[in-house]
Amino acid sequence: MKRSDVDVAVIGGGPAGLAAALAARNEGASKVLIIERNHELGGILQQCIHHGFGLHRFKAELTGPEYAQRFINLVKETDIEVLLETMVLEVRDDRTIYAVNSTDGMLEIGAKAVVLAMGCRERTRGALRIPGKRPAGIFSAGTAQRYLNIDGYIPGKKAVILGSGDIGLIMARRLALEGAQVEAVVEILPYAAGLARNVVQCLEDFDIPLILQSTVVQIHGDDRLEAVTIAKVDENWKPIPGTEQKIECDTLLLSVGLIPENELSREAGVALDPITNGPKVDDTLMTSVPGVFACGNVLHVHDLVDNVSKEAERAGAFAGRYALQQQADAARRVKVEAGENIRYVVPHEISMDKPVEFFMRVQRPEQNVVLDLGGLRTVKKPSVRPSEMLNITLTEEMLSKLEGDTLTVRIVPQKEDGVDA
Repeated sequence: MKRSDVDVAVIGGGPAGLAAALAARNEGASKVLIIERNHELGGILQQCIHHGFGLHRFKAELTGPEYAQRFINLVKETDIEVLLETMVLEVRDDRTIYAVNSTDGMLEIGAKAVVLAMGCRERTRGALRIPGKRPAGIFSAGTAQRYLNIDGYIPGKKAVILGSGDIGLIMARRLALEGAQVEAVVEILPYAAGLARNVVQCLEDFDIPLILQSTVVQIHGDDRLEAVTIAKVDENWKPIPGTEQKIECDTLLLSVGLIPENELSREAGVALDPITNGPKVDDTLMTSVPGVFACGNVLHVHDLVDNVSKEAERAGAFAGRYALQQQADAARRVKVEAGENIRYVVPHEISMDKPVEFFMRVQRPEQNVVLDLGGLRTVKKPSVRPSEMLNITLTEEMLSKLEGDTLTVRIVPQKEDGVDA
């Protein structure tokens, strides 16, 4: 077994891993390693050929590969080591990593700090338990995206898309551009699950119907998908008898949620948040296991890759400091709790000696509200939606005014109790 030691090991070579590795190296960590199971860096961005990336980070409208390439080029200009086609098998709580590839065989890597940046995966048909046989023509939206954009195969000519997540919306447009007929995008919620701009640009601009409060209840076909039956759902998401509608199609794409890839985290003993399915972290993005940090979609599913990069740079910088033993323990720590209409908040715990940027999602859409961060800062919001992440920063001066050991983040009406920022 080949043994090596590094300052910072980054697991995952997507946008989060690339940004974290660069930040760790810039912080002074001399030996930084990226471990990537694919044959190239860039992660999922390599198949996202549509525009819309980098608007915040680079003030430019880039495709996914263009955005990734900017970070790949920066990595190549450094002495950061990259292991491609290498699968991490285990991460231990002492930060020892076991991995394997076809060139070196088994690898044992000792790291002073580890950054988890494995990304996320799609929820599959099996999780939905839709009745019917297993005909060809049923894909996750991301799989169909890879077939079309990387491999050059169109998955079908007449499609229904279940779920209005951003990948599903983008694939509706992509199929339409390739000449396929997209019969409908079906969403179980009473509102679209993706970004508002994608609803407009991917559905409305192409006259693709969005059918809300509905789901697929039956799959028809033996060898190849022939049709699906959809039905309206009640407030408990149960199909309403008598509302069934059969739609002929040869392709069903599933865009029904993303799950952070945290099998390695769990085995390492990292505490996970049951809401995000990602690690619980403090304001340095360190997990419950000392020296193990997390960022990007393995921590919580983002809507913008620009925020992934920013978050990953923070994780990488603190990982670098930890490896160099330059990160002091905070004298006072405070728990962060999700209050009214807040689904989750990251980080889960903060110290009071540095500015903190919070990322959060709401549980339901609301208009004319105030985002209240424990009374330390209130921000007016004309509207909030679960699909659009909120990120707010508290300065050290603001944090110094907090009393008690808990900070509660909540959404309130603009006029409640005189709260009006």
